[in-house]
Amino acid sequence: MTHKRRLAWAMCALAVSASAQFKPAHPLPGQTTPPVVHTPGGDVPPVFSVKVNLVRLLVSVRDARGALRTDLKKQDFRVLDSNVPQEIAVFERNTSLPLSVAILIDTSGSTQIDLHYEVDSVLRFIPTLLDADAGNPEDTFALFSFNWRTNLEVDFSRSQKRAEKALHALRGEGGTSLYDAIYLASDQLAGREGRHVMVIVTDGGDTTSYKKYPDALAAAQEADAVIYPIVVVPIESDAGRNTGGEHALATLAASTGGRIFYPEGFNRLDTAFADILHELRTQYMLGFYPHGVAQHTRAFHRTQVETQDPSLHVLARTGYYEP
Repeated sequence: MTHKRRLAWAMCALAVSASAQFKPAHPLPGQTTPPVVHTPGGDVPPVFSVKVNLVRLLVSVRDARGALRTDLKKQDFRVLDSNVPQEIAVFERNTSLPLSVAILIDTSGSTQIDLHYEVDSVLRFIPTLLDADAGNPEDTFALFSFNWRTNLEVDFSRSQKRAEKALHALRGEGGTSLYDAIYLASDQLAGREGRHVMVIVTDGGDTTSYKKYPDALAAAQEADAVIYPIVVVPIESDAGRNTGGEHALATLAASTGGRIFYPEGFNRLDTAFADILHELRTQYMLGFYPHGVAQHTRAFHRTQVETQDPSLHVLARTGYYEP
């Protein structure tokens, strides 16, 4: 793939992979896959089975004061699929699975004056992300810019020099195709090994996308991507702000297991990036083999992650798509 590829919008040509939600895996030692059970007589009933496909849930937990809790055990969690309790087959605390982080930068016309603040902060974030002592040496990032179209500036890489060159060339112009950018970035994340993360730096909502909010959300969920929007708005009052767009970003974050950030001024951008990275370094990974739920191709399953302590706040995606 070239160093910089223009992603010209040809919506019909893009298909988002649905395979990322189910991670093929061998059963754990001593665990077998039970046969499908049919009840006798009459029409064929809905099929209930255990597939040898691991559904992964990346989870962050905070206490009532907002501090991250990193000391929970497997038995402290409860997972439900379509309201059916599931057995947690895989549990990792402070998971070190490699990160694929797609960084999306809004380069619409409204960002032109202050774009350099965002660029400088991203340039400081990338080295900390790639710190092999703190993370995984296979952690990578990709860089996207979006205005009325989406550009893949740097494909998944560990090259800081390529990022610096691409970031310094960015200019603000045109509208904001946020949903298109999420859709395309999800397509690039789908199928990559490890954890999928999307960090979106923007000053507001969508104005020019071909895709709609449900398309962007479905694409992110199918790609198993956790979304962290950073909303950079130099206007404190609601007047002049796209509050509807900000609400959509907050919902995208909550639905994928992320959260939204509102840095108070450009000097707080670094803090937002640091908080995101700290959360990624302290995630739990819970995995289960779905059982007791109806299996339908392309069906969306609602999931819930709970803890024994009701005072704790759990962040996890709200569901997955079957392949």
